[in-house]
Amino acid sequence: MNSPFTPGIAASRLSQDDLAENFTDLHAPLDAHEAAVAADRCYFCHDAPCITACPTDIDIPLFIRQIATGTPEAAAKTIFDQNILGGMCARVCPTEDLCEQACVREMAEGKPVEIGRLQRYATDTVMDKGVMPFNRAEPTGHKVAVVGAGPAGLSCAHRLAMLGHDVTIYDAKPKAGGLNEYGIAAYKSTDDFAAREVEWLTSIGGIEIKHGFTLGDNLSIDELTGCFPAVFLAVGLGGVNALSIDGNDRDGVEDAVDFIETLRQADDLSSLPVGRNVVVIGGGMTAVDAAVQSKLLGAETVTIAYRRGRDAMSASRYEQDLAASHGVKLMFNVQPVAVHGNGAAVALELEYTATTDGKLSGTGETIRLPADQVFRAIGQTLTTDAGLELDGRKIAVTDTGRTSRKGVWAGGDCAAGGDDLTVTAVAEGRDAAMDIHATLMEGA
Repeated sequence: MNSPFTPGIAASRLSQDDLAENFTDLHAPLDAHEAAVAADRCYFCHDAPCITACPTDIDIPLFIRQIATGTPEAAAKTIFDQNILGGMCARVCPTEDLCEQACVREMAEGKPVEIGRLQRYATDTVMDKGVMPFNRAEPTGHKVAVVGAGPAGLSCAHRLAMLGHDVTIYDAKPKAGGLNEYGIAAYKSTDDFAAREVEWLTSIGGIEIKHGFTLGDNLSIDELTGCFPAVFLAVGLGGVNALSIDGNDRDGVEDAVDFIETLRQADDLSSLPVGRNVVVIGGGMTAVDAAVQSKLLGAETVTIAYRRGRDAMSASRYEQDLAASHGVKLMFNVQPVAVHGNGAAVALELEYTATTDGKLSGTGETIRLPADQVFRAIGQTLTTDAGLELDGRKIAVTDTGRTSRKGVWAGGDCAAGGDDLTVTAVAEGRDAAMDIHATLMEGA
């Protein structure tokens, strides 16, 4: 029997049917009966720890009770009141580390209420009908600029529009959505959900999206503050940290974010080339998404190589286990030394590491892995700070998103202080919008 794998990087490693099966929804949506059964497990705690664990402070017991009483539309309204991107967050939020981990059922029985899947059931019920459960307030006459059409920018824009302001979103990409559109594993967001969510969110009115505008390139902070009384920056982290090793420029070595973006925008998955032996360098969600999707595309061996121990990985234990369940090998305490090959990558040399007194260092012992494709997933950086004060490598902000410059707010991955999560970005966009609204209306 012939092997389905060909050496090097190649397309069509798997059949169309296999690819379609591999990239189906990671978690199938609940039907009405399943949702009722799942909701019935909730204790409806008065001082619910799950609410405290939710970055957007959704009243989780309330929306689950609304599902249990047969009113999923009301449940969706409860969710969207706090998190207008509750549909996407239900798909990608690490609930196993947030609300579900805090669930009393989890602590008592080791099996939490399926909060994420119940949230998806409620939000999908409303969004599938094309219903926007909010109306715009009377026009305030104020116009606000939002830079970046990712989760933070969209959340901020929707809340401002709902409060009666007109919003112009400037985004560099040809499609809105940010990481929801370009940076999340395809099996987590199927059926073009990110684009449909943007269309639904902007249906409230008062939001204009202009594409092809990049802060620091054809858009300046001085220009924006000269035209708008308030500006919200949600530019994310567009840069990628460099990997300074020999062979970094060999064919087959690329950034994991570029690979994921290409996959997410592909009309035909069989056209995507993937290596026979893939190694992903890094320990975050991007590393896991790149590794799992490489396996789903037909790579024979896929390895995640991380320089520290398992507990230090920023990817959750659930995501680590998900990778392992798809046949991805996780290697810990190894750091890249060189990519070997004659023009194209054929092997990755790694050095074992040790941590002494909190300091990471190489041990001198090395190993080589076959690797015709190497993905860098070692973190992302700001592409421009817009001349604003920084806190470390990110824009310094107050708890309501105010930056060092009057009239400029920031939130999401580009701002310091929060986790790099969709749900956190949504909360920061919402809270900044409320502060912007209060500031604009002070002189009204």
